[in-house]
Amino acid sequence: MLQIENLSKTYRLKDRDIVALNNVSFNTRPGEILGVVGKSGGGKSTLMKILRGMESFDSGKIIIDGATITPDSSGEVVRAQMAATAIHLQRDFALWTESALKNVVRRIHSRKTGFEVLPIPENEYYDEMYKEALYYLRLVGLEKKANHLATILSGGEKQRLLIARQLSKKPKILLLDEPATMACPATKQEVLDAIKNVNKELGLTIIVVSHLPEIHEYLADRLIWLEKGEIVAEGKPRDVLDKFMAGIGKMEPLAPRPDAKPLIKVRGIFKRGCQICTGEVLDVLKMENLSFDINEGEITSIIGNSGGGKTTLLKIMQGVKLPDEGSVYYRYNDNWVDMMTYSPDRMNVRRTLGIMYQEFALYASETIIDQIAYQMGIKGNDVIDHARAVAEELGISDKVLDVIYAMTDMSEEDAKAAFEALGLTRDIFKDLFPRFPMTEASKFAEPIFDLMSLDREAMWKLPEQLSGGELVRASIAILLAARPKILILDEPFGDIDPITLREVSNSIKKINAKFGTTIILVSHHVDFVKEVSHRAMLIENGALVADGNPAEVCNAFLASCHAPYLKYLEERYAIHG
Repeated sequence: MLQIENLSKTYRLKDRDIVALNNVSFNTRPGEILGVVGKSGGGKSTLMKILRGMESFDSGKIIIDGATITPDSSGEVVRAQMAATAIHLQRDFALWTESALKNVVRRIHSRKTGFEVLPIPENEYYDEMYKEALYYLRLVGLEKKANHLATILSGGEKQRLLIARQLSKKPKILLLDEPATMACPATKQEVLDAIKNVNKELGLTIIVVSHLPEIHEYLADRLIWLEKGEIVAEGKPRDVLDKFMAGIGKMEPLAPRPDAKPLIKVRGIFKRGCQICTGEVLDVLKMENLSFDINEGEITSIIGNSGGGKTTLLKIMQGVKLPDEGSVYYRYNDNWVDMMTYSPDRMNVRRTLGIMYQEFALYASETIIDQIAYQMGIKGNDVIDHARAVAEELGISDKVLDVIYAMTDMSEEDAKAAFEALGLTRDIFKDLFPRFPMTEASKFAEPIFDLMSLDREAMWKLPEQLSGGELVRASIAILLAARPKILILDEPFGDIDPITLREVSNSIKKINAKFGTTIILVSHHVDFVKEVSHRAMLIENGALVADGNPAEVCNAFLASCHAPYLKYLEERYAIHG
């Protein structure tokens, strides 16, 4: 079915070559699920793109469905390769703004036309195409959502719809690159069960790339461990996983916080969000009278199923999203500042926040030190006094400046909408918040890099020159250079491997112990939450349903998820802690 022989690929950067794949060879068996595991940057995604025909390679050959692909193969041969494969890439949610059923129909129709257009009713195969589309939706468990708009489906439902669209191409091999990334346990379980059902019903050969060992234990018939572009182990999933997980680092201790006092007070938050589908109102969020405190110097994790309100809650706490009712207060100079109401001190509170979103991305064309200098210009000492002086010269009121400053803490999508509403562009930041000189920025950053076990030389590199683990830690270091009092992390670690995640966990604990930084994070990795947190909060449908000891709260959450794929993690946690 698929045979890989001595496949090699090297990326050539400005200052060095990166070997992504080095003489990789393996075969697939008809109808098997083959897993590929490994650390971030090991070559997994490169392998999948080459197998799909999306990326060239330097040497070796691929034999798939009778076609032999080499580096100098013709376009016709590559098209045959692409006809035999279908791929779902991580973080890919590209769907048409129409029903789930029509999304699949478009892909079926494209087999004949080459374009994703809907067939007209006069088409002789019209009814047949809709019947076939419904069949693929049934395979992934979405037949009851066939007429729902794709854009309002949950994250897991979108993942399954994407798989249905790939199946409608009738591939010989299905390639899945992190198919359940950034999802809660219940959502992951839905996606994994859909993959199992597809494999069972169609006998389709599937290759699954995932950083998560528990996914491979649940799905894979056979597993390959890819490390630094080479296969270092192959065989039964449990055997390979035990070798892979043996490389996980020692866990750093969590600093005790026996006398923590409230730093943030969330009081009486009401927030409702709903969507309308074919005349039906769907309640997707309903916060009612939500109240709690966040203690100074603690690491507090917020967990819960996708769509439960975690990200919305964080944005309300940051003051970049307004609730229907309620307030969030921050202690600042012994006063309580309401983030829902303008006051001169609100900007001072925002200056103490460091925020990282799940879709975080560093500027590809700027070195890490450039980005630290930018962050220091926004969050460093005395930047607000400077911004107010410049704003006065430009005729910008303090209230408008407060709104502009809030945009520095928004996600790219939210900030773009806010700028458009004000008739401004990001260029205003250059005047209000000029970058720090690099020499000054490096002085602030060096101790942070040392604390996070990052080579100081990484400061002078571009993001593409860093490994996956270095990239995540460098992103946190950029925030920490300005010494924020509060660090807010919204699931930025959802798609990194457990070995790298341990490195990140240790770094976060070191930061907390060294600087007493108050850290609030959202994560779907319950094992990560257990080891990194002083406290965990379970949010379901906008309500706080459990709050306290991380292990107890996480176990209660897992019990409600009914996610058998987590059995491997539970067994490992019981043995190793």
